[in-house]
Formats: sequence, C-alpha cells, structure tokens
Amino acid sequence: MLVRDAMSTVVLTIGPAHTLRQAARLMSARRIGAAVVHDPDTYGFGIITERDILDAIGSGQDPDLETASAHTTTDVVFAVPAWTLEEAAAAMTHGGFRHLIVLDGTGPVGIVSVRDIIRCWAPARRRSVAAAGSA
Repeated sequence: MLVRDAMSTVVLTIGPAHTLRQAARLMSARRIGAAVVHDPDTYGFGIITERDILDAIGSGQDPDLETASAHTTTDVVFAVPAWTLEEAAAAMTHGGFRHLIVLDGTGPVGIVSVRDIIRCWAPARRRSVAAAGSA
C-alpha cells in the first residue's frame, strides 16, 4: 500500500504569524493533528503539530502571543505519494515524529500520520490472521 492510499488530503496551511491559539483553533475545527506552515521568505514549508502547541503552553508560553514560526519544525522530512507505507513508517521511526508532509511537485498534497498508516495496516493484519486461522 502507498502513501497516496493512506494520506489525508485535508491540508491545513497557515502562515508563520498565526498565533498558537489560532493554529490550535484551526486544527481543532478540522480534527487534525498537524498544520503545514508556509513561509516562502525563509524556510518554505514546515510543520507544527499538536505536540508543539502542547509543549509551548505547558512550559508557560502565551498562546495568544507565541507565533507558529517560533514552534515550527523547518528541518522536515517530506514524503511523496508513491512511497510505500513501510518507507513512510521507517522515516517516522528514524526521525521520531508522527506526521509527514506529502509533496507532489512543489506543494503539499497531503499529510500522512502514524494513525493513517495504522488504519491501513489493521484491516490487512485482520485478514492475514483470519486466513491463517482457516488454513
């Protein structure tokens, strides 16, 4: 199975000047755990996750004053739609993160998360267990 089969095509893109509260509201409204932060003047595409926001607030930072740019991961590993889910999972494991921005050409076309991969693998696992039990 490929990344294109598992990825979410709901890509929230925000700017670096968005506050953490604004980012959290937008992510919550869409029920997603990460947003692409686009800053063409500096780093291009980065990512901010629910964990980044949680860490900032947990350390006492003001979500109305802190901007996305201060909490954006800019050293991003990007996936492509043709990667296998095994390649995506290996990249996540190696990098210690749970989301990959999926690029096709020059822009994001999706985000794949650990949850997306598990959703795809779980039915396949049930089928293989069922097949082994009937053999």
